[in-house]
Amino acid sequence: MRLPSSVLVSVSLFTAETTAALYLSSTYRSAGDKIWQGFTLLFTLVPSVLVQLTLIFIHRDLSRDRPLVLLLHILQLGPIIRCLDAFCIYGSAGKIEEPYVTITRKKQMPKGGLSEEVEQEVGQAEGKLFTHRAAFARTSVIQAFLGSAPQLTLQLYICVLQQGVSIGRGTLMVISLLSIVYGALRCNILAIKIRYDDYEVDVRPVAYLCIFLWRSFEIATRVVVLVLFSSVLQIWVLPVVLINFLIFFLYPWVLFWRSCSPFPENIEKTLTRVGTTIVLCLLTFLYAGINMFCWSAVQLKLYDPDLINKSHSWYHVAGYYTLRFLENTTLTLLWYVYQTDFYRFVDVPVLALLLLVGYTIAIFFMLLFYQFCHPCRQLFSSSVAQGLWECCGSVCLLCGPYSQAEPIQPKASLEQPNLSDKEVGDDPASNTNGDISQSLSSNP
Repeated sequence: MRLPSSVLVSVSLFTAETTAALYLSSTYRSAGDKIWQGFTLLFTLVPSVLVQLTLIFIHRDLSRDRPLVLLLHILQLGPIIRCLDAFCIYGSAGKIEEPYVTITRKKQMPKGGLSEEVEQEVGQAEGKLFTHRAAFARTSVIQAFLGSAPQLTLQLYICVLQQGVSIGRGTLMVISLLSIVYGALRCNILAIKIRYDDYEVDVRPVAYLCIFLWRSFEIATRVVVLVLFSSVLQIWVLPVVLINFLIFFLYPWVLFWRSCSPFPENIEKTLTRVGTTIVLCLLTFLYAGINMFCWSAVQLKLYDPDLINKSHSWYHVAGYYTLRFLENTTLTLLWYVYQTDFYRFVDVPVLALLLLVGYTIAIFFMLLFYQFCHPCRQLFSSSVAQGLWECCGSVCLLCGPYSQAEPIQPKASLEQPNLSDKEVGDDPASNTNGDISQSLSSNP
């Protein structure tokens, strides 16, 4: 049984960012900047409330008699008590004989063309830890892109306007950036776990490092570009943000309407049609928020029973990064053209070049990850270079009469892991169908 380190990291970032934001809002109040104080509190409390609701929803606290836990969630202390609960479960594991276990079957990565299936026993304690990891994996993404990303953008914009960085503001920006990068990292691991659900996926430290560098350069350059553009063309930044957001928000719904599929009914049995619609809208809202700042490794597919697209298409990746690079270049050039004397102390050409180079470095680390560090690269039907070449060939019409290449698919089918028929009780780790909390889960 693994130490629930991902739970500790999520709670630490959540607590640190909330504390720094509350301290900074008090300094804004002392300085009389009520507008900045209001936005700082808004980008702190809204994601905090969503995190509390997510934890309550996943753990089904409303259907159980747990008034103390609900009170702590109302006080915005839910993640802390959940973290303590996870470590108590980990510390007491093995000391008490468990009444039942679940048998799961996972395939190992193919070695020499062969893939061996291994049975594993999942006890009651490990199943509870699985639920905790699943919950905090989701809350990390929510906190990152609905709270930390707007918070970082706001504080950097204030620094540009005031031409200075205070200790409190700088601390909050660093923590927010770490929170966003960690949320994007968890999103990548979630995508891998979901697509290769029937395999035992082992993500190595070098893969984590590669994803961390990829997401750090991608998100940092994106935020800086948006802030610089908004500092000289305040009126036009709103249409840019709204167009980006609406495209990614409506895209999953357009695909759903075109598929003529029935309305999803398997998210949660206790939800009504209205409740299901609200949950789907929140999912697409989060999906749009992620794509505003970086590419979302988890792609929504509302007409799929799992709500997640398990295939990986290089056409989508190449299209996203090409358009995003062109957009960042355009916004940077507009900032360069319409800059004022406000930037006389900055070497503007060098800064603009650094932003473009930084985004290129992010793309380089992404390609490096998929080519050498991806834990399931043995299952790719073609290499990264081949996939990108096929994309370029399709765009440039170099393939002639040849048909469009198929997206990269795993060699093996993605089936749900088989469970033993001899199961006693209700193990949360075995309930993988019909519950979105298990569909978007990962085991760090």
